[in-house]
Amino acid sequence: MEASTAAGASASSEAAASSSSGPSTSASASAAAEASATHYLAKRVLRGSAVLHIAEGRFRSPDSADVVLAKETSLELVAVGDDGVLQSICEQDMFGIVKDIGVLQWHSRHVGLIPQIVHKDLLVVLSDSGKLSLLYFCPEMHRFFAIANIELSKPGNLRHQLGRVLAIDRESSYVAVSAYEDKFALIHVSVCQSLHGSGRGTISDKKYFYPPENEEDERTVGASRTSVRGTIWAMRFISTSQDEEYNPVLAMIINRKGSDVNDLSLFGHDSSSGVINHISSYSEVGPLALDISEIPEMFGFALLFRVGDALLLDLRNPRNVCCIRRISLTTSLIGEPVAVEDSCPGLDVDDDVAACALLELRDSANNILKDDGYMDIDGVDSRGNVKSRVVCSWSWEPPDPIRPGWARLLFCLDDGEFHILEFTSDVEGVKLYTFEYIDRSFPCKPLLWMNNRMIIGFVEMGDGMIFKLGHRRLFHKSTIQNVAPILDLAIADYHGEKQDQMFACCGMCPEGSLRVLRNGVNVEKLLRTEAIYQGVTGLWTLRMKMTDAYHSFLVLSFVEETRILSVGLSFNDISDAVGFQPDVCTLACGLVADGLLVQIHSKGVKLCLPTIYAHPEGAPLTSPICTNWHPDVTISVGAVGHNIVVVATSNPCCLYVLGVRSSSSYQYELYETQHVQLQFEVSCISIPQEDWRPDNVNLSSGERDDVCHNPSAKVNVRKFAVIGTHKPSVEIISVEPGEALRLLTIGTISVNNALGAPISGCIPENVRFVAAERFYILAGLRNGMLLRFEPEASEHYFPGSFYKDSSIPHTFLQLISIRRIGITPVFLVPIHDSANADIIVLSDRPWLLHAARHSLAYSSISFLPASHVTPVSSVDCPNGLLFVAESCLHLVEMVHGKRLNAQKFSIGGTPRKVLYHNESRTLLVLRTGLSGASCSSDIVQVDPQNGVLLSRYKCEPGETAKCMQITKIGSDQVLIVGTSRSAGRPMMSNGEAESTKGRLIILSLEAVESPRESSSFVPTSSFNPSSHSGSPFHEIIGYTTEEFSSNSLCSSPDEFCCNQIQAEQMAGHLRSLTHATLSGAVLAVYPYLDRYVLAAAGNTIYVFGFANENPHRMKKCAVGRTRFAITCLKTFESRIAVGDCRDGVLFYSYNEGLKKLELIYSDPAQRLVGDIALLNCETAVVSDRRGSISVLSSARLEVSESPQKNLAVNCSFYMGETAMSIQKAAFRYRLPIDDDTEPVLESAYDCIVASTLLGSLFVMIPLTRCI
Repeated sequence: MEASTAAGASASSEAAASSSSGPSTSASASAAAEASATHYLAKRVLRGSAVLHIAEGRFRSPDSADVVLAKETSLELVAVGDDGVLQSICEQDMFGIVKDIGVLQWHSRHVGLIPQIVHKDLLVVLSDSGKLSLLYFCPEMHRFFAIANIELSKPGNLRHQLGRVLAIDRESSYVAVSAYEDKFALIHVSVCQSLHGSGRGTISDKKYFYPPENEEDERTVGASRTSVRGTIWAMRFISTSQDEEYNPVLAMIINRKGSDVNDLSLFGHDSSSGVINHISSYSEVGPLALDISEIPEMFGFALLFRVGDALLLDLRNPRNVCCIRRISLTTSLIGEPVAVEDSCPGLDVDDDVAACALLELRDSANNILKDDGYMDIDGVDSRGNVKSRVVCSWSWEPPDPIRPGWARLLFCLDDGEFHILEFTSDVEGVKLYTFEYIDRSFPCKPLLWMNNRMIIGFVEMGDGMIFKLGHRRLFHKSTIQNVAPILDLAIADYHGEKQDQMFACCGMCPEGSLRVLRNGVNVEKLLRTEAIYQGVTGLWTLRMKMTDAYHSFLVLSFVEETRILSVGLSFNDISDAVGFQPDVCTLACGLVADGLLVQIHSKGVKLCLPTIYAHPEGAPLTSPICTNWHPDVTISVGAVGHNIVVVATSNPCCLYVLGVRSSSSYQYELYETQHVQLQFEVSCISIPQEDWRPDNVNLSSGERDDVCHNPSAKVNVRKFAVIGTHKPSVEIISVEPGEALRLLTIGTISVNNALGAPISGCIPENVRFVAAERFYILAGLRNGMLLRFEPEASEHYFPGSFYKDSSIPHTFLQLISIRRIGITPVFLVPIHDSANADIIVLSDRPWLLHAARHSLAYSSISFLPASHVTPVSSVDCPNGLLFVAESCLHLVEMVHGKRLNAQKFSIGGTPRKVLYHNESRTLLVLRTGLSGASCSSDIVQVDPQNGVLLSRYKCEPGETAKCMQITKIGSDQVLIVGTSRSAGRPMMSNGEAESTKGRLIILSLEAVESPRESSSFVPTSSFNPSSHSGSPFHEIIGYTTEEFSSNSLCSSPDEFCCNQIQAEQMAGHLRSLTHATLSGAVLAVYPYLDRYVLAAAGNTIYVFGFANENPHRMKKCAVGRTRFAITCLKTFESRIAVGDCRDGVLFYSYNEGLKKLELIYSDPAQRLVGDIALLNCETAVVSDRRGSISVLSSARLEVSESPQKNLAVNCSFYMGETAMSIQKAAFRYRLPIDDDTEPVLESAYDCIVASTLLGSLFVMIPLTRCI
């Protein structure tokens, strides 16, 4: 995370502080009326995930295969493994907006001149800074640094300034940079000796401009020069023979002013005169030319991509360009060879559309295809029959030295089809060998073909994908999550944990999704094995002695096999030297005493003494010493503790306690100390570590003093075990040697079978004793629930029944908290061998539970869903974790620092707005772009636990929902919705509102149910009815997350799909109470003063009231108008903030007596408002569509001037990204997380969270001058 400070200035125009954080991050200050202006810390907590450019090179070493992802305001270096998993290496912000990137392949050149770049490629970055930057990767600093910055133009994005697109020639000697139109430049880059005579090298750059910038070059070019005079669509170098007059040759696709077609123009650098000359132009009659690509390893040949086809061109003679073959993309057939004179019907394309496509950064191909009036390549009117397809991305196969003279191109069409073109060359020239259909997916842009046959494709406004190319097929390997664009954001407090989570509307149809974002724990991936571990049923790590610092054995249990591996640099199979039964499934294992390992399987218990081959401190024998204990029935579960083994059987339901004793040297035996028959079957057993005793846990001061004055208390607690039963219940039983088994305490789980739900779902799958300030019991259920039980109030650390020689009857455990972790059984694995260690919680995906905190506080772990996990400690990795996922063993290590993790719910359509409904703990999502015939827009209620649709309201045919807010009218909770009845734009290009219609709809939320109300699980703290009063059942809530990629880490291929409930099952839940038709599209609604509703339609503000607080009786109270269309609307107490598309922010108040809206304050500057957040009645935070966030406030002074200029800009922060949603929130970063803790600064409640179209999240935190 990076941070920058945007500071407001006082009347003395104090300069604002700014640090190197963000994308072209700048902090600007303007004079404010108040003497003590507020400073803001702008912190980007999540970088954008929209990948716009991609490049492959050897940036770290000559043997590395690195990939750089350019995300407009940041660069990320990643690597793709043979398994198809994308691993992030580093990510850094750029001081500008990245326009294009390329690679100078210098890893085998310039050895020794510049030590920093020896055996490394250079990354070329073009940005709006006006400079061309050459970057090298520094392994010590773990980031890119500039080795040279080549000045091209002034900073900015003007059409005639160099800095839109770049191209690099095959020899990595020339770089071409173009403007949007009319201008480009060639830059010759090389390494030469330093002029200072130090023996070291420096980057040399010689720039050649076209048109020339000086008069001498202008005269040299003379009449042969032909100005570009048009929009430059694409630019590529063409390699020709080295003895040609022009070197290099540059090919451009240019749309000249006034032309209906795009020309292919060739320019060359005249080495003798040192100027750039226009060589020739080529324009084939037919479809519109879009791009050009040189064919690798084949000098002088290129592919010209057009709408509906591609042309194979011969450019060996740049003055005489000829077309060899036309390849039709309308069908998967190779077109017949065509001669140059073969004409094709012209393509009628408006020049304005072509220029607009580039200048507004829109996909030109998509705009062109909106016109149905094209003629196909054969001159037949194919309107309505055949759609001309466009190549939206392509990538050439890396050169293969084994097959010289061959080249393969993988390209993706705009309908998602992947094809491969294969070319071969001989003495006659280049020939098309095959044209092969490969697969169909989503349209990808950009696309990269890597050396290991891996294909990386990024979907616009959707998740990226990694494929492996097989025989005529693409095999999906992993997914790269992309949350961009974030269209809306809802922040919900995670009850009792003070860990807010965010629900984001991401993507566009058909890749629209709902993402759940929350803090998580990052992991560093150290090792991944081959996918040879199918059917793993158990995973444990064991020490040889209890005092050992590191683990010695890794036990893997399969369905009918058990293997033991050594822990170290390599995992070697030492099963025979340990002695475990190899042909059985191990239920549990552990270290029962120093040097003695125990294996529990269904047929019995085996005690083993490993040999010296398995461990240096093992028995000096050729084979391990083993002894067995066998019951008469099958063992179902078991656990191993210090000098004790506990096992349970299912039929009959019995519990056995075993001990260990030594009969002679190297001779040990297992013996039964006691057993008891139980009423209910045991589902799981856990034996706490010895450090649960009071001298090893954190006690309160009074308890600690009591323990210190009474040493006998340290050893006066019975040895006990925790069990889960099929009752279902959680019980603690005494297993003290010499005493009969007895129940110490019990917590019962009640089940409501009214709906016929199975009881088995509420049976504990795993239990764990945790020693904290008060001890508690964790229980993971088979239905994905996590429970926390605590003992009833006691003056001692343990209840009286826990102490020896006590006759106090058993007590009850009180149910404190419940969370839904997932939908699969929950497993609990401590990360250390101590009773107060944090715990890994496994269900659908891994979590880290913070053991020492109140309630249930946990963070998701940035890793794939895993079936098993165990801590592993070795000399090389003392704090490792070993996961079993995708039939592989993954060795990872949790690293300090947090990140944001996300879970994806594919929701269909485009989610535009999201609200969190506190009463039902569900989400309300506004969707557009639906494909159903009944409606194209609706509002749905979504369960955030699993993404299931619970209820729905359909808009009328042809109607689109635009906005919504939750409010309360009288005693009824309602949802206010604004719609548009026109499919066109709600405003004109000049900012004025279109003459359309819209509706204000009031929906009832009273029938909306919480998902947990239909659950079969009913929490019950104990048998004692009075104990219910102390249980905070309002905390029953939980959400799951999966691995997120702020750094493009791969997510799980498993996704929850929202479209699993039919519409007829949801009908009637969200019903309309009343509605009003308004003039203009209703783009913003908001509640006001707890009794009014505000609606913005076009440039009109409506104030609606409700007679007798009846939501069925809505009446219009007042109307106000602005000059331009209103885009957003917010309120705070009596203040109304309005944002429009030209005049910026306007402050209003409503005079109830006069029933009139009064303009109070206005914005001093013109801005197209994205969103507004009101901090108080006088201060607003506003985002504009140019990438800035500003804090505006009133001066609160008596002024006589017009209210058109009486808002002051306290400070502004330039993000370089358009923020579509900004919200006020409380900031608790790095503050104590205990239940009773509140933010220590009052300003912590005035933080701003902003989400952008590129997928970034920013937090603006107010700072005070008083320290």
